[in-house]
Amino acid sequence: MIIQTEEERAILREGGKHLASILKTLESELKPGMNTRDINLRAEALIAQYGDTPALKGYHPQFAERAYPSSICVSVNDEVVHGIPSENNIVLQDGDIVSLDLVIIHNGLFVDSALTAPVGEIDSATKRLLSATEEALLLGIRQARTGARMGDISSAIENKGYECGYGVVYDYGGHGVGNAVHEEPSVPNVGDPGRGIVLREGMVLAIEPMFNEGSPEVVLEPDGYTIKTADGKRSAHFEHTIIVGKDGAEILTLRD
Repeated sequence: MIIQTEEERAILREGGKHLASILKTLESELKPGMNTRDINLRAEALIAQYGDTPALKGYHPQFAERAYPSSICVSVNDEVVHGIPSENNIVLQDGDIVSLDLVIIHNGLFVDSALTAPVGEIDSATKRLLSATEEALLLGIRQARTGARMGDISSAIENKGYECGYGVVYDYGGHGVGNAVHEEPSVPNVGDPGRGIVLREGMVLAIEPMFNEGSPEVVLEPDGYTIKTADGKRSAHFEHTIIVGKDGAEILTLRD
């Protein structure tokens, strides 16, 4: 999506604030003994409070044989993305990490964001994984300005992952957003600076690095959606929706 009007920008800003608030609330409520089905129900209640719509429930991407059945993706530990909380009902344990990935529709426009949060106390290695992945997101966003190339974003993310010794997931990445859950262009997590499409002012992008503690290889579970690390090691995932500007990016889903 290319932003053409101030009205569209205002809608996306407001939707981004709603989404950021919902994720912040969900993160604050994570605790040992909670199950992922309850996270899905809580997300639906919070979305309804804002008068918005969950974009993922009933969404049927081309790669899947069926529509997605939950309102939020909840992925635990070695689950990278797209975990189905209404079906893969996992009871959270102290020391787990949980990716919360949510897309909402606000006044007809879509915003997308994700975070990975600890349950109870996590060890220093896991803290480092989460910190590095979130930093990679911000480094990628810093490259998003009019006239830059997509590879500038991708290489910033990739370099951070390799610098920290993590497997950078290359099979999945970011994308355009605004008029739908997924739009062109794709925003890879690996790439070369100065390569790829030229970024245009007003582009709405969802940037989302995924770092694995071990190999970057991933596998698809039999449910048709859940992506796991191939080696069973942990993964972290962070995401923001941004608007590309002349001098940098406006982050729409920034949490206070």
